[in-house]
Amino acid sequence: MALENSVFPSRPDSLSLPVEEKVDGEDVEVATEATASAGVFNLSEELGHVVTTETAPSPPPLAKVNRSFQAKLAEREANANQPRKKTQGAEKERGRFGWGRTRRRKRQRYVEKNGRCNVQHGNMRETYRYLTDIFTTLVDLNWRCSLFVFVMAYAVTWLFFGAIWYLIAYCRGDLDHLEDETWTPCVNNVNGFISAFLFSIETETTIGYGHRVITDQCPVGTMLLLLQAILGSMVNAFMVGCMFVKISQPNKRAETLVFSKHAVISLRDDKLCLMFRVGDLRSSHIVGANMRAKLIKSKQTQEGEFIPLDQTDISVGFETGDDRLFLVSPLVISHEIDTHSAFWDMSQSQLEKEDFEIVVILEGMVEATGMTCQARSSYLAEEVMWGHRFSPMMSLAEGFFDIDYGAFHHTFEVDTPSCSARELSLAAARLDAHLYWSISSRLDEEPTLTNQAAKQPDSGSADSKGGEPKFIVGEMTDIQEQTGLGELNGSVATNQSESEA
Repeated sequence: MALENSVFPSRPDSLSLPVEEKVDGEDVEVATEATASAGVFNLSEELGHVVTTETAPSPPPLAKVNRSFQAKLAEREANANQPRKKTQGAEKERGRFGWGRTRRRKRQRYVEKNGRCNVQHGNMRETYRYLTDIFTTLVDLNWRCSLFVFVMAYAVTWLFFGAIWYLIAYCRGDLDHLEDETWTPCVNNVNGFISAFLFSIETETTIGYGHRVITDQCPVGTMLLLLQAILGSMVNAFMVGCMFVKISQPNKRAETLVFSKHAVISLRDDKLCLMFRVGDLRSSHIVGANMRAKLIKSKQTQEGEFIPLDQTDISVGFETGDDRLFLVSPLVISHEIDTHSAFWDMSQSQLEKEDFEIVVILEGMVEATGMTCQARSSYLAEEVMWGHRFSPMMSLAEGFFDIDYGAFHHTFEVDTPSCSARELSLAAARLDAHLYWSISSRLDEEPTLTNQAAKQPDSGSADSKGGEPKFIVGEMTDIQEQTGLGELNGSVATNQSESEA
């Protein structure tokens, strides 16, 4: 016991914690009799924190709290059945090495990866504006509605004019003189609504089978024939034009313009750059391809106004013309993170906490049709990989360049500082300033030829012999020893032994 007290000095009673107490509904483990001697510390885990306590000598077995096994089991079940508090905004999950880490809630995309804008318009009261541009309205409809409108446009006009032809035959009494060969009807062989409907179809589609023919004894029928021919041509031009534009929409060409799944941040020419890859799967090129990028992020102004989806331009070479692409092979689009960039103060640790979306837009003219095409994609904050670079995918074959699209989305890790571009720029500036002032201080310490020439007349008047001037030369500096140069900043440095000789 004396040895134990000498090795583990006991603490005051005010710092010791009782072992048999119950903290926040959890049982504190009691030390075993082998380790429950005086001066031995007991480790108990309370709410995830390790607490070091000093246990007193173990009391006799009768002093312990006696609880049955059923009571302990019931208490554990009650604690397990208690509802857990849900965390708002973040969820806890077990990390790679066992400790808990925070998983961010998935952000709602403003633009999907396939380019579709995830925005729905509601509570629109001025719906009449859609009718003023009926052609675009019909083109923007989905295929199911477009086919329904296409069929109904022809069916309604055929039925409408067929009903008028039947009404003319009924009013003139042609249906009452079907067997009278001396009667001249308005339209031959029209004996009911079905035959009138067929005549309407033949007239509007200009089929002209020759069985049902209009006669010259019906001026009203002649006027109706002219009206149906004109309106039928307009319906044909309108509906066929809508279907043709819908089939040849340029957004279908955008399906073969692909963007990389992730964006990366790494060094390029000693500067942090945000990069992503874009490629064209077709051999017909996009003429005049132009690239733009937008940062979508919530913002609060200095006046307190909250902007939920603020759009900020991300320069991808507008000043230098690098945003105009010659998209023959896949290209890596780079955004240099400078003082005008929105990522100037963003480091790797801050990137993991940010909540933003980068929308990239590629515009150009389709070479085959001459129509303007636009392809879009987006990158969330968790889709931006820090310290990665895109794998090369082009190789030189016999007489041509071979592009492997299997490596289009592949990236690999590179050495990249985890600090922000601002901190990296300040570190580079401090390094340059340190080198500049260190070299300048050494040059200032070296005696120059001008200073020595100013002191030469006073000291050389008494020591010179035969009227020959005597020069006082300093020692060679460290820079002269390393470079071996005899002339530095306009001053000539020689060896002391050579001057004395």
